Amino acid sequence: MQKSVRYNEGHALYLAFLARKEGTKRGFLSKKAAEASRWHEKWFALYQNVLFYFEGEQSGRPAGMYLLEGCSCERTPAPPRAGAGPGGARDALDKQYYFTVLFGHEGQKPLELRCEEEQDGKEWMEAIHQASYADILIEREVLMQKYIHLVQIVETEKIAANQLRHQLEDQDTEIERLKSEIVALNKTKERMRPYQSNQEDEDPDIKKIKKVQSFMRGWLCRRKWKTIVQDYICSPHAESMRKRNQIVFTMVEAESEYVHQLYILVNGFLRPLRMAASSKKPPISHDDVSSIFLNSETIMFLHEIFHQGLKARLANWPTLILADLFDILLPMLNIYQEFVRNHQYSLQVLANCKQNRDFDKLLKQYEANPACEGRMLETFLTYPMFQIPRYIITLHELLAHTPHEHVERKSLEFAKSKLEELSRVMHDEVSDTENIRKNLAIERMIVEGCDILLDTSQTFIRQGSLIQVPSVERGKLSKVRLGSLSLKKEGERQCFLFTKHFLICTRSSGGKLHLLKTGGVLSLIECTLIEEPDASDDDSKGSGHMFGHLDFKIVVEPPDAAPFTVVLLAPSRQEKAAWMSDISQCMDNIRCNGLMTIVFEENSKVTVPHMIKSDARLHKDDTDICFSKTLNSCKVPQIRYASVERLLERLTDLRFLSIDFLNTFLHTYRIFTTATVVLAKLSDIYKRPFTSIPVRSLELFFATSQNNRGEYLLDGKSPRLCRKFSSPPPLAVSRTSSPVRARKLSLTSPLNSRIGTQDLTTASSSGSPTTSHSPAASPPPHTGMESFPTMSPCRSPSTPRHLRYRQPGGQVADNAHCSVSPASAFAIATAAAGYGSPPGFNNTDRTCDKEFIIRRTATNRVLNVLRHWVSKHAQDFELNNELKMNVLNLLEEVLRDPDLLPQERKATSNILRALSQDDHDDIHLKLEDIIQMTDCPKAECFETLSAMELAEQITLLDHIVFRSIPYEEFLGQGWMKLDKNERTPYIMKTSQQFNDMSNLVASQIMNYADISSRANAIEKWVAVADICRCLHNYNGVLEITSALNRSAIYRLKKTWAKVSKQTKALMDKLQKTVSSEGRFKNLRENLKNCNPPAVPYLGMYLTDLAFIEEGTPNFTEEGLVNFSKMRMISHIIREIRQFQQTFYRINHQSKVTQYLLDKALIIDEDTLYELLLKIEPRLPA
Repeated sequence: MQKSVRYNEGHALYLAFLARKEGTKRGFLSKKAAEASRWHEKWFALYQNVLFYFEGEQSGRPAGMYLLEGCSCERTPAPPRAGAGPGGARDALDKQYYFTVLFGHEGQKPLELRCEEEQDGKEWMEAIHQASYADILIEREVLMQKYIHLVQIVETEKIAANQLRHQLEDQDTEIERLKSEIVALNKTKERMRPYQSNQEDEDPDIKKIKKVQSFMRGWLCRRKWKTIVQDYICSPHAESMRKRNQIVFTMVEAESEYVHQLYILVNGFLRPLRMAASSKKPPISHDDVSSIFLNSETIMFLHEIFHQGLKARLANWPTLILADLFDILLPMLNIYQEFVRNHQYSLQVLANCKQNRDFDKLLKQYEANPACEGRMLETFLTYPMFQIPRYIITLHELLAHTPHEHVERKSLEFAKSKLEELSRVMHDEVSDTENIRKNLAIERMIVEGCDILLDTSQTFIRQGSLIQVPSVERGKLSKVRLGSLSLKKEGERQCFLFTKHFLICTRSSGGKLHLLKTGGVLSLIECTLIEEPDASDDDSKGSGHMFGHLDFKIVVEPPDAAPFTVVLLAPSRQEKAAWMSDISQCMDNIRCNGLMTIVFEENSKVTVPHMIKSDARLHKDDTDICFSKTLNSCKVPQIRYASVERLLERLTDLRFLSIDFLNTFLHTYRIFTTATVVLAKLSDIYKRPFTSIPVRSLELFFATSQNNRGEYLLDGKSPRLCRKFSSPPPLAVSRTSSPVRARKLSLTSPLNSRIGTQDLTTASSSGSPTTSHSPAASPPPHTGMESFPTMSPCRSPSTPRHLRYRQPGGQVADNAHCSVSPASAFAIATAAAGYGSPPGFNNTDRTCDKEFIIRRTATNRVLNVLRHWVSKHAQDFELNNELKMNVLNLLEEVLRDPDLLPQERKATSNILRALSQDDHDDIHLKLEDIIQMTDCPKAECFETLSAMELAEQITLLDHIVFRSIPYEEFLGQGWMKLDKNERTPYIMKTSQQFNDMSNLVASQIMNYADISSRANAIEKWVAVADICRCLHNYNGVLEITSALNRSAIYRLKKTWAKVSKQTKALMDKLQKTVSSEGRFKNLRENLKNCNPPAVPYLGMYLTDLAFIEEGTPNFTEEGLVNFSKMRMISHIIREIRQFQQTFYRINHQSKVTQYLLDKALIIDEDTLYELLLKIEPRLPA
């Protein structure tokens, strides 16, 4: 008897359970019974390839199951119903859906099923078809057939390879046999019939041998050639050529797209708008059409020709010669200058025309054209702006993949250089045009107008809102008016800074600007900038504390009016620093550029701005310098890498001085040089100023001087009559305090312009051969003024508004209506009034005058650098007495100069005075003074001190320690070295103060035995931390929160349970503020938005400095200084010093500081842990 098939019933039941819950298809179906006429309704569930059926939906055990793998499912017609009429049978067929599952092998009856809905039946059929794996089986059959086919191919190839191998072996054997036969035959022939060898025909065997040899040689040649080709395909040269061809193809596609864009611009907008402008009711004028589209039609014609040339060259592929096409294109690309120069104006005209409804409607109709693809007219007008840079980038990529020996390498380099030159010219023209439009826009905003903005040399620098504080005589604040004045409403001013003037306006309710009647237009040549009030001035000192040191003064001394002071208040310390930097730099540049312009504008056409642009050493990389693409405040590329010599050359360049570069250099020069070297360079520039001017500029200047040697003699004019004089403006006063002590440096007070002008005139005259060169022979500055009582002073060429002179008859002539320059007219008046008719000067005398001016400029630059060095980096001289004495000697040597101008003499005296200050001038407390106080009352306990007292004194102590850190300790990661206590003692003192304060907080909490007292202490310290946050002492906040997060405090579960929810919420808020997540993201944001005084967490800056130090080296492999790294370090140091320079107005309380500094209260970490186990012992496991 045959045994039944066994199966795993438990697993089948488990699968049935899964089918009930997660089956692919579930529902009721009618199953045909063994009897052909009976149907039983069952509940079916399909899971993977198994179909279960149950007696009912709630049945737990299946009545049966079917394995569907390999089956097929098809629909069957409804069987006829016995006993039903024709109509009833038809209704039954319509309502029932029958289908059958065929299992594809004998012995298995098909499964006949039916359902009520046709859609349900189709879903069941589809699900069963998927479960049968029919598609997988078909795919398997296909893959199997492919596999068999591939196996057959492989076997065939193997057989063919073996046959070929055997053939080659047979041929080698045959060749060897034939060779031996040939040798034997040759010997026989030579011996038997040597005289008949040349007469008889060649042997057939020899022919066979030669044929075989020829076949083998051909095969070897083809094999070697194939190897050569494959090696070349894989070579770098072939890869470079493929990339080069790809770049060319991409360029052709881009050019085709660009021509298409221009075609849409011209045919879709320009020409239809021209027709519209010629209609009876034109929505736009012809002038506006020309202003909007400019020469875009000419540009389209040019690029159509260029595109046709590119397509013709592609026809000769793979030979691609493009250089001659660029040679043809380059001279015609100048048409882009007009388009780029007026692009912004064309967009403005288009915006104005859109105000016309008819034009706007017509333009939208044109833009709806499918060819525009939803792009607006402004988009098409912008495309030509990027074409020249696109050509430059394409040529750059093309040259990167063009070998140096390539036939068109030089032509492509020439085309790239010409395009870059054209791009620079266009950029400069756009900048100049945009500056003019910006000035005109501001001029139109001012109701009264402003004539100085019509000067094309007036460059816009910045604008913003400042608050003007009322002032009285001598610049002192009026405390009476401050109490009743709403500064933010009534004192708000809209200020505009230009290279030569500073405008102060009020804004009316309608948005219009009105210049102030008094002090609305400030000429920077007449101004002195005072960054911070003098400590000796009580009113100024009070104002500094009142406004949080956000105020600054501009002292104005006009030549024809009484001097006055403008006091302005910035909204934040960042805004004040930005205004100070820009105003100070404008004042310095007016002085230096004014003097340099005098040198170069008489005999040479090389002006100072052009001389800077034409000097390749300022923007072109060399072996000893590398520039970045970012421009500094002087619009000159920033230095990326440079040698020490090039950095010193930039420091002493007379043409410009970037404040950013000066700050970076003075902060970081210790890394790559010494103070002695820097001072030696400054001394050398003072003694030999011509070494600071680039050789190329001097060659241009002197060559032009030689060429123009006889021009004035031919005209019969004296060279003195054509000389131009300038009254250099006073140096800007910069007053800042060092981190160690508050030093106030006042360089100069503005002098009367008459004295400055006459001094320069006298000094210039003394340099000529007609006067004595001895200092005793030089007339004093005031003697010349008595000879010209009716003349107004001559101002600098940088201020055209004041270039006026008074004729002997008393009539005033303006610069705009005079045939000669004001400076020349002043020289004529001088000669007529006091000196008579001067004799003619030769070219050497003229050069002497120019040397005098350049010497004055060099002296001015040296004084500017020394002023900045002494005022903002005083620690260098406190720690280096030899450097201090050398600077004093240099300044004394400057004072002995007989040609020194009064402004320079006063500036030198002020630097000497600041450098000679005694150390007892520091009135601020030091931590050592607080510790050494022995006559103080006994320290109080924690319970008697209020949270406010604790927070204020913690803030005072933290800031005293923080401001005492000299900035040289931030260089070189000294705090991470083994000798860190010797290299960075103040940073280590700050770290020690942080740890002591954190230990004190933890120790004070653990001193209490009962839970309530500890909870109260925690709440009090959290309140102290919150007050520290309000005082901007984020270092104190972190001291307290880190103490509360220590394991000994954090594990006080019972104590924390007693702490209020408000305190816990406040604790979470404080922790988020000083959290280290995201590189102290929240803390940086708070510091950015707060105004000093503040105490940041020093560890945040030390982390930044360590990241910079470890990530980038100080020097490149070529030995150049990594000045980009120096700039990043200087940025962090400047941010630290901003917080060091502003002091808290907190009175010292000895009773509180004695408690805070009492180290006897501090408990060590092990003792704290023992106390924790004693106070709140661990629970048993």
